[in-house]
Amino acid sequence: MLEVADIFRCHGAADRADQAGSLTAGPCRVMAAIAVCRTAALGGHVERCQDCGETRIASNSCRNRHCPKCQGLARAQGLADRRRDLLPVPYFHVVFTVPAPIASIALQNKAVVYDILFRAAAEAVQTIAANPKHLGAAIGMTAVLHTWGQNLFPHPHVHCIVPGGGLSPEGRWVACRPGFLLSVRVLSRLYRRLFLERMQTAFNAGMLAFFGELAGLAKPAAFAAHLRVWRSVKWVVHAKPPFGGPQQVLDYLGRYTHRIAITNHRLIAVADGEVRLRWKDYRHPQRPKLMSLPVGEFIRRFMLHVLPDGCRRIRHFGFLANMHRRAKLAVICGLLEVPEPVRAPEPVDYRERYARLFGRPLDICPACGGHLVESAVLKPAARPFRYDSS
Repeated sequence: MLEVADIFRCHGAADRADQAGSLTAGPCRVMAAIAVCRTAALGGHVERCQDCGETRIASNSCRNRHCPKCQGLARAQGLADRRRDLLPVPYFHVVFTVPAPIASIALQNKAVVYDILFRAAAEAVQTIAANPKHLGAAIGMTAVLHTWGQNLFPHPHVHCIVPGGGLSPEGRWVACRPGFLLSVRVLSRLYRRLFLERMQTAFNAGMLAFFGELAGLAKPAAFAAHLRVWRSVKWVVHAKPPFGGPQQVLDYLGRYTHRIAITNHRLIAVADGEVRLRWKDYRHPQRPKLMSLPVGEFIRRFMLHVLPDGCRRIRHFGFLANMHRRAKLAVICGLLEVPEPVRAPEPVDYRERYARLFGRPLDICPACGGHLVESAVLKPAARPFRYDSS
């Protein structure tokens, strides 16, 4: 099967040479990491079956969060954590997007604007939910950042998974109305205001930079005028039908929390300097489409979605915030009269962790079912990048 790594191995060096001076260290490091993932360059170990003598070489992974092959364990661990914290209540799916001109600013200021996107969405949901005219309760939510569309063009948006209820100021559990969480119209207006206010604050603090076609926005009057236009435009907040149950929530989280810009299974071929891939036009979702991109353009679009170091793609708010999740969930479980989540000790060994998450051990011989033991360690042939597993 064709992989993103194959494209980077064959064409990455030429692409970096073509863009010398314009690519920053982060994207270059990501490209190099994906190219050598699970190859001799990173080393590994040799395993031998004690029963049949079968040997196999297991090469090390790059562990980069943008690598299509390195998300399996992180996805499984995240899914196990969320399964443990699920409540016996309806869950809602709300998506917050930004207009295309704002997405252009985000592309040049990823860390700042993506953080604003998260915080504006979370504050809008929490503020409206706390209003007695709506829910009158403090709620929780998990937000997942996606920065791409199926055609790999920039399309920053956050998917929010919201439990259908919250804690009242008096400490009671307040459930939402059946099939309805919050008014999308009210949400979109507050979200737009909070987002633009935070953008103006960031600009005033000198946190935004502008290049190329956006260079004119560096002037305060031009930036204020640009934001003024978007205060009168409708922003899209999409509330999808509530999930059918906890398993549907888990299925969604398993598919989308650790996705990257494109997965390997969408790639078809590389020929004559072009990459052919499948994509879905959501205006006609029943008709899968094919797209051909010059290799350089494919790499450029992929690199647009490399996140800055330290930028977290999954965040939790309200009673699901990491700081007090356990205490809040214990209170909520008591109010709902259900058992508290059981938290098993974290395994320190990779093999133990894998076996627990996937339900099968790593030391089983694929040929005879015997026991595999490590017989040799393969040292890395090169270290072309530093690890980035955040």
